[in-house]
Amino acid sequence: MLIYDTATSPYKRVMDNSLLCELLHPEKIQTDIKIRYSLAHAFVLKGESTLPHLLQNSVEIYYIIQGRGLMHIDEQAEIVGAGQAVVIPAGSVQYISNTGEDDLEFLAIVDPMWNATDEICIR
Repeated sequence: MLIYDTATSPYKRVMDNSLLCELLHPEKIQTDIKIRYSLAHAFVLKGESTLPHLLQNSVEIYYIIQGRGLMHIDEQAEIVGAGQAVVIPAGSVQYISNTGEDDLEFLAIVDPMWNATDEICIR
């Protein structure tokens, strides 16, 4: 049985400015499980935003656990909140601003799995 726990996994600031814990990544786990996606647990702290960025070849899904944010994908922007999933197509410029009174917390699922060479920060 494989169990991964955010309580024992490190969080760090990543390129897009979120506070992120890479919970499950096929290239970093000690098993031959056959999955294509990676899974991260992330926070955008109160009053903060991620930086505009894109994944060239991977689709990303944000599942909002708590908080509220303004999600930007290319030219579109929508308020999102707990219980919602946002699909971010490959090649789309995206960022999210925390518009709530608390930290914005979400899961980020990337398929195929995230890798640094696929991500571009737009400045």
